[in-house]
Amino acid sequence: MKFPRKYSLQEIAELIDVDFVGSSHFPVLGFNEIHVVEEGDIVFVDHPKYYDKALQSKASVVLINKKVDCPKGKALLISNDPFSDFNKLTKYFNPFKSTDSSIAISAKIGANTIIQPNVFLGNNVIIGENCVIHPNVTIYDDVVIGNNVTIHSGSILGADAFYYKKRPSGYDKLLSSGSVIIENNVDIGALCTIDRGVSGNTTIKKGTKIDNQVQIGHDTIIGENCLIASQTGIAGCVVVEDNVTFWGQVGTNSGIKIGEGAVILGQTGVTKSIKGGTSYFGTPIEESRKKLKEMAEIKQLIKNQKKI
Repeated sequence: MKFPRKYSLQEIAELIDVDFVGSSHFPVLGFNEIHVVEEGDIVFVDHPKYYDKALQSKASVVLINKKVDCPKGKALLISNDPFSDFNKLTKYFNPFKSTDSSIAISAKIGANTIIQPNVFLGNNVIIGENCVIHPNVTIYDDVVIGNNVTIHSGSILGADAFYYKKRPSGYDKLLSSGSVIIENNVDIGALCTIDRGVSGNTTIKKGTKIDNQVQIGHDTIIGENCLIASQTGIAGCVVVEDNVTFWGQVGTNSGIKIGEGAVILGQTGVTKSIKGGTSYFGTPIEESRKKLKEMAEIKQLIKNQKKI
């Protein structure tokens, strides 16, 4: 998330009540998670396992729970609880805003777009031209939808990311300040859920077609002209390149990459990053011809053993 103006390191430190290392005038432009962080951003880290990754990232400021050597060109915010202080930034720069109507006054709807009854459009939603939004669709704040998009009944765009930290007292939620971007010529089936990004955006690129009852997690990027069949669940922070096909009931791990043109057969568990241009099947995932051959060989082995 980018700030509405450039802030100084001292201003941010005072805002969340922490100490800092670096020039008080050091410029701060926004805050983001590690996988989408850019120069000028704050990134948070609260476990020694990930210190180096955060310190060597593109982030200009690291919100950290231990005073460490500060890399050249960066600054530190020293916090007892970086997770909670990251949430403070979200609450300050993107607080929850209610709306008094089913279609917010600030929502923008393009020419020839049809909005069916019982649709909810949150604050600052933008919908392009020639779209059809069917009944009982919910579109949360700040979602951007392109032209020629169809969204079927009961789908929800922009719900919070599923992101929690385990505490002795239970789970703390990382607040979501990102949104969802749907590009042109996308079809979304009934009862689909597409979560907003934590600090960036979940993106569905142009020409992609999504069946009913599909879940897409926070900050995931779905490429152009993909096909996603019913009951597929794609976790957060996944990158799906162009022309990928998911058949029914596929599930993925978070933080992986699926190469261009990959075909993932039904009920496959995508447990790792995979190359494009190949068909895959099974859990753990393997190239489909190899996996199906192994299954046939095992079946024949069992059959032969029974004859002994």
